[in-house]
Amino acid sequence: MPIEKLPKKLNETSGIVSYSKSTAWLIEDSGNSNHIYKTDFKGRIIKKLQVKNAKNIDWEDLTKDKKGNLYIGDFGNNANKRKNLVVLKVPNPEKEASSKIKASHIRFRYPEQKKFPPKKSNLWYDAEAFFYHAGSLYIFTKNRAHPFKGQTLIYKIPSEIGDYEAKLVGKLNLCLDSKTCKVTAAAISPDATTIVLLSYGKLWIITDFLIDELQKAKINEIDLGIRTQLESVCFTSNKTLLLSDEIREDTGGNLYTYTLN
Repeated sequence: MPIEKLPKKLNETSGIVSYSKSTAWLIEDSGNSNHIYKTDFKGRIIKKLQVKNAKNIDWEDLTKDKKGNLYIGDFGNNANKRKNLVVLKVPNPEKEASSKIKASHIRFRYPEQKKFPPKKSNLWYDAEAFFYHAGSLYIFTKNRAHPFKGQTLIYKIPSEIGDYEAKLVGKLNLCLDSKTCKVTAAAISPDATTIVLLSYGKLWIITDFLIDELQKAKINEIDLGIRTQLESVCFTSNKTLLLSDEIREDTGGNLYTYTLN
């Protein structure tokens, strides 16, 4: 259910993460500034930080580790042409006293991609979703292939500064509707027993898994009953989610909460 309208300034939210049960940090995607924003649940921006030595090429998701470090996924790649994919790592923004925060770079590439762009049937290398777990970042691709077959690739990279070849650790076949079956955000619960994947109207709940064998896990699909541009999800507890959607015409721009059964 909706909690509140997001601040009007944030009309293209693409990632969300929470350090408390009453606030959230958000980013916007390509074409927007290199800032991260802390909001309350009354539609107000209460803190804004400029991310130094970084450019918002296409910021698409947020996650954090157990130490509070924040990771910004600059890996949006609609046309599958990019050769500068990167995750920006910044220290806990809750503790930053100034108006700027410094980013370190985790650069990576998909070793299976040989052409930039590949042919239409191999447009598998856009991504809008990831989460941190046990020293690694797990990236879920947004399938733009024609024809669409509902597959998301799962890649793994270290969470430390460096330049890496991403490791393909799995594939999930979620569903076949190209409008509602493309993964737009991901999150893992604080106790690491539940993973959620989001799309434009659906939520997949993944349980009973080994982290590098998600294709063998139990997956429950939930239709959220809306078809807005949902692009952000995070956990505030082991059972409670925050979600947000972009403003598109007369829809979106909301912050939602959802409780898992």
